[in-house]
Amino acid sequence: MRAKEFEPDEVADSAMQVFWQRGYAATSIQDLVEGTGLSRSSLYNAFESKNGLYQQALRRYHQLTQANVDLLSQPEPATALVRQLLMRIVEDEMGDPRQRGCLVANATLELAAQDPAVAALVSQNFLRLENALEQLLIRGHQEGTLAPDKKPRALARFIVTTIQGMRVVSKGSPPQERRERLMDVLEIALEAL
Repeated sequence: MRAKEFEPDEVADSAMQVFWQRGYAATSIQDLVEGTGLSRSSLYNAFESKNGLYQQALRRYHQLTQANVDLLSQPEPATALVRQLLMRIVEDEMGDPRQRGCLVANATLELAAQDPAVAALVSQNFLRLENALEQLLIRGHQEGTLAPDKKPRALARFIVTTIQGMRVVSKGSPPQERRERLMDVLEIALEAL
C-alpha cells in the first residue's frame, strides 16, 4: 500500500481557506484543486467528496479557534476574560480585509439547515464555547464579579449569540463604521454581565 504523499491536515487547512473566502456553494472542485495543490482524484480518494472536505475544514477551524476557549480558563476575573474574548472578535473582524467572518457562522447560514452533518459540527463548535463560558461565569459568581441573579448558562448562550451576530454584522458593515458598530455591541454585551 502506497503512503499518502500529502498531509491531510495541511490539505484541510488549504481547503478551509478556500471555503472561508468563497463559501461552500461558490467553491468548485477546481477551486479546491487549485487551493490545495492536489488532483481531483487525490481529493476524492482522501475526503470522498466536496462535502467531506468541507466537514474536515470545519474540524480544522474548530482547532484553530481553540485559543478563544482556552482564554476563558485563565485566572483573571470572569468579566475581564469575557471582555478579552469579545475584543479578540472585534480585532479579528477589523484585521480581515476580505471580511470572511467566522467559518462556523458562515456554515450555519449557508448549509447547516440542509446538512445534518454540518449542523452537528456547527453545534459542537458553539457548545464548546458555551460550556467554557458557563464555567467561567460560574466562577464569576463565586468570585463576586457576576451578580448572583444572573444565570451562567443563559449568559453563556447570550455571549455566543452575540459573538456570532458580531461576525455576521461585521461582514455587511461599511469599513468606516465597522469598529464603532462592533464596539457598541461589545459594550452592551458587557453590561449584561
